[in-house]
Formats: sequence, structure tokens, C-alpha cells
Amino acid sequence: MPQRIIIPMRNRRWLLPVLITLLLSAVFLSIWLTGNSEISKASQAFDARDYKQAAASYVRAARLLPWRSDLFERAGISAGAAGDAASAITYLKRAPKLSEQGWVTLAYAYFTTGNMEAALQSSQSGLKEHRSSGALYALAALVHRSQKDWPAERAALQNQVLFDGENVYAHYRLGLLLTLSDLKQARDELLLASSLDPEYESAVQTLRAALELSAKETDPSARSVTIGRALGLVQEWDLAVSAFEDAIEANADNAEAWAWLGEAKQQTGADGRVELDRALSLDHKSAVVRALRGMYWSRQGKYRQMLAEYLLAAEYEPENPAWFASVGDAHLKLGDLASALTAYQRATELAPKDATYWRLLAVFCAENGVHVEDIGLPAAQKAVDLAPADLAALDALGWSYASSGRYHLAEQTLLDVISRDKDYLPAHLHLAMNYLAQGNQPSAFNELTFVRAADPNGANGQLAGQMLKQYFP
Repeated sequence: MPQRIIIPMRNRRWLLPVLITLLLSAVFLSIWLTGNSEISKASQAFDARDYKQAAASYVRAARLLPWRSDLFERAGISAGAAGDAASAITYLKRAPKLSEQGWVTLAYAYFTTGNMEAALQSSQSGLKEHRSSGALYALAALVHRSQKDWPAERAALQNQVLFDGENVYAHYRLGLLLTLSDLKQARDELLLASSLDPEYESAVQTLRAALELSAKETDPSARSVTIGRALGLVQEWDLAVSAFEDAIEANADNAEAWAWLGEAKQQTGADGRVELDRALSLDHKSAVVRALRGMYWSRQGKYRQMLAEYLLAAEYEPENPAWFASVGDAHLKLGDLASALTAYQRATELAPKDATYWRLLAVFCAENGVHVEDIGLPAAQKAVDLAPADLAALDALGWSYASSGRYHLAEQTLLDVISRDKDYLPAHLHLAMNYLAQGNQPSAFNELTFVRAADPNGANGQLAGQMLKQYFP
């Protein structure tokens, strides 16, 4: 029989600590290996853009390896990339120290949850440690913009472009803000933006023309109105409100400034009626005041009031074709096609070399089946002759061909428009209508689904949706 091993009592004192040490070492090794395995999984998930999984793995690793102070920050950055702002905030607040990316993620997470105070505080705290962070200045500018604090936004953007000079939008936005205070610097920033990205060229050209015109103005109020109108043309209505308010501050009796302020307020979701009434009380014979009031009534669906305003505008400025085109639109909305046609024709007589009014006449005829052969189609051809590269004019020609039964010519013309700009949605709609007229249901369906997907909340997308329901129930 085997002998029993007997450990002397004097040796048992050191054996127990050794066993405990070995056991703890085994447990620690297991935790360490598991924690590092989670880090590896997190890294792989992040690289694969599975940010939600990356965040979960980093959190597990952080709990297993509490001495790794960077893991909660990584979890927060991953959660932010996954769009989980609440978790990003929770994890980043547990991190003892944040990198530049961590501060950016935290500030943006607060911004997306609507906590602007915390978003601004986070970006400012990050800037104390990372003074050259263009991204943090960009976030600060974003917060100030949401609060319509234009001077603070301008200051943040000026710092951003110092450290992120290649950010085109920062230069463009800074140029927009500077139109309210420094025309020369505004011009420089806008030109830089368009030189960096040709996509901004059209808007910059509009703004440059206004800057040059306003620089010649001796009246500060008129100067601000010019700037405000240009900002409206590039769809920066919040800034336009400030420009028109500056115009009124310079001259409280400037009727056009009041009228434009009313228009800008409508564009930003307010009513604007008070300002328009004030404008009328100051100058009831201003064509601009009458026209802007006409736009107000049009939005309210009160087309007789709209017509009355535009008729007065045309009476006060009988050589302005825009007012007659608007008179035509008002007659159309009231169902008086004969009067509408006369008004559109009068607009082309006043501006025979302007493709815009020939196009409007052609579209009116095509959409309403009125004198398509003898008036509408020749008007569309005239518009293209005057502006052969204008997609809207070419689209009007294609639509006129379709309305007159020239389906092959219509298809060729509309496909030409789409080949030049596949995102020009009116051409897709008119092409769909052309296909429907020929009984080509599959092609019409493809065009309509494209438009609906491209513009789900816009007028073109909604019209495409209605047509899909009607023709493909």
C-alpha cells in the first residue's frame, strides 16, 4: 500500500499563502485574458463599423480591466459612432480623461440630445486641453448657430478656419455671417469657399453680386435690404431676418425692409403678417410691398387677395414682367385660364429675351392643355433658343412635346435633361407621364419610384407618390 505524504506542521505555514497566490494568479490571468479578448473583439467590430458591438465589448473590457483608463472613452466613441448618444454620454463621463476625439463625441452627443448648454460646455472644456482642435470649434459654432447667436458663431468659425483651413463649409458659413458686418472679409471667405469646391460657385456668385451692389449703397438701410435679399436667395433665411432687422434699425420707415422681414419670418416658420401690414401702412404704392403681400396670401390659399395684390404691383410697375407672371399664376389658381394666358403672354412681351418667362408660358400651356401647338410649344422652343443649357427650359420643351403627342421627341429631350443631371426630378416626372401616355407602364413605374425615393418629403416626391397610387394601386 502507498505511503501517505505527511507535511510537517512547520511547513504548512507557507503552503497556504502559496496556494492562495496561485489561485489568485489563475483568476487574474483568466480576467486579464478575457478582458484582452474583449478588447480584440471591440477593435475588430469597430474596424468593421459594427459600432454597437464595439461599444458593448469595450464596456465589458473596462469592467474587467479597471486600470485601463482608456476603455470607457473608447466605448463612448463607439456608442457615438453607432448613434447612441445617451450611452456615449454615460461612458464618456466615466472616463477619467478624454482625448480630442472623446471631447468631440461628448459634445456632439449632448448636441443631438438637445442639451445645448452641456454641448457648449463640453466643447469649451475640450478646447482648454486641445486648443488647436478645429472639430471642437466646429461644434461650438454648431451650438451657437442653433441658438442664433451669430457673433459667437462667427468667432468660433474664425478659430476653426485657423486650424482647419481646408474645411470648405466653415469658410462658406463664415462668409455668410460676415455679410452682416464686414463686406470685404465676407467676399474673401466666400471666394475661398468657391475656389476650394465649385459646388458653392452658384451661391457665391449670387452673394458676390449683392455684396458689390450693397457696397455702392450710401443708405445703410437699403444696403442691409440688399444683403438680406441675397441671403434669402441662397436659402439662409435666419440670417436674412437679422439683415432686415438691421435695415429697420437703420431706418424704421423703410417699407420694403418691413415687407422683406415679413417674408423672411414666413420662411422661418413665423406668420409675418404684422410686418407686412406695417410695410403697407408706410408705403401702400410700393410694388415690392404688394408683391410680397401677394406671396403671403398665396400661402394662405386666399387667391383673390393674392390676385388683387399682384394687379396693384403690376399697376405700380407696369414694365416689370415678374408681376404679370404672378398675375398669371393667381388667375390660374382661381381657374381663369384665359386671363392667366394673357398675363403670361404679357410677361414675355415685356422681357422677350428672358428665357424664364417663355418657359413659364410653355409650362402653363403644357400643364393645362391650353394652346399647346400654337403658343406653348413655340414658347418652349424660344426658351431653349435663349438658354440652351438651362435644364428647366429643356424640361419645358420635353413636356411640351409630350403634351402635343410628340412622344418620341419628348423622350429624347427629357432623357437629354437627365443625362446632364440625373437628379433633376421634374424631368423624371415628365418622362414618367410621357411613358404613361404611351402605355409603357414598367418604365413609368421606374421613373416614379426613383423620384419618390429621391424626394420623399418634397413636392416632387409627393406627386410621384400620388401618381404611383393612382396608376399602380
